[in-house]
Amino acid sequence: MARKNQKAPWEPEEEIIWVSKSEMKRDMEELQKLGEELVNLKPSVLEKFPLSEDLADAIKDAQRFKNEARRRQLQFIGKLMRHEDPEPIQAALDKVRNKHSQNTAVLHKLEQLRDRVVEEGDAAIEDVIELYPTADRQRLRQLARQAAKEKSSGKPAKAYREIFQVLKELNDEEY
Repeated sequence: MARKNQKAPWEPEEEIIWVSKSEMKRDMEELQKLGEELVNLKPSVLEKFPLSEDLADAIKDAQRFKNEARRRQLQFIGKLMRHEDPEPIQAALDKVRNKHSQNTAVLHKLEQLRDRVVEEGDAAIEDVIELYPTADRQRLRQLARQAAKEKSSGKPAKAYREIFQVLKELNDEEY
């Protein structure tokens, strides 16, 4: 006669995965941090995120709260996040962050182009005209001369900044 607590050899054993309490706590803290990042976003950006109605309401409440109430609300958001799939939320957040990085890279390219316009003059202005056909060549030449004069005389770089603004406007028109 077989014992009750022994399994028959033909029954497959279920694999039990043990998760430590520390690991569960780390996972919960990560979800809470993700929730905190969501709270720090603007409401117009949050509308694009795949959030449940309860989580969206909790985030809106947390944005209104201060100090201790905000801390407790963030913990509550972390609790709600345990019942959500964090991957689509994380993907949307990464997309928002990447957009910021792309904007920063565009601004750096415009700064480099501005520096070239001031240093090289007409040659760089021709490149600007190729990139942005709507650019005002005469205005750029005038600003480049003013910027060079301001630089040599040690005056504030008003024209230098204005060239950047012109390039930024041209770039915004393009996209």
